[in-house]
Amino acid sequence: MIHIAPVRKQWVVMAAAVWGLASLPGERATAEVVAVAGNGFEIRETAHIAASSDKVYAALLFPARWWNSDHTFSGSAANLVLDARAGGCWCETLPGGGSVEHLRVVYVSPGKILRLRGALGPFQGLAVDGVMTWSVKSVADGTDVSLTYSIGGYAKDGFDELSKVTDHVLGEQMERFKKLVDGESAPRGR
Repeated sequence: MIHIAPVRKQWVVMAAAVWGLASLPGERATAEVVAVAGNGFEIRETAHIAASSDKVYAALLFPARWWNSDHTFSGSAANLVLDARAGGCWCETLPGGGSVEHLRVVYVSPGKILRLRGALGPFQGLAVDGVMTWSVKSVADGTDVSLTYSIGGYAKDGFDELSKVTDHVLGEQMERFKKLVDGESAPRGR
């Protein structure tokens, strides 16, 4: 039996998401790699959600309801919590009393912006840091949501492939978030 270390397993799961994302039905959120360089990258995911900005922002604060369990260390999104205040943690509890800090909250403007810093998942094993910003804007027929994630630092093999895989993984999370808030059930991870 082949044993894949937890961080290596995260890379395998992220790569698998690249292939599986194309099969998601319905209206899609948009995703793009904005920039990629030798020292990092920036991605942007956007979606229009047919719900009030208050409802959208409130749902954002509960990633356990929309994040895919396949992209957690514990294997269950139910273990994710987000303390939406400066210094708060987007954390995950692990079996046996362990825990993971995925991101740290650095800026909160309730109903409008949530900004976090940190290295998600497998990036924790690299010499990088990231900034994730969620913006929520009320428009006439619902809410526009954008997610940007910028990573900077050092990765031995560069950031070209990492940016593409990250774009797909976070694109999937935006799709799941949109479906949840729009009243559809987010697909179960696995």
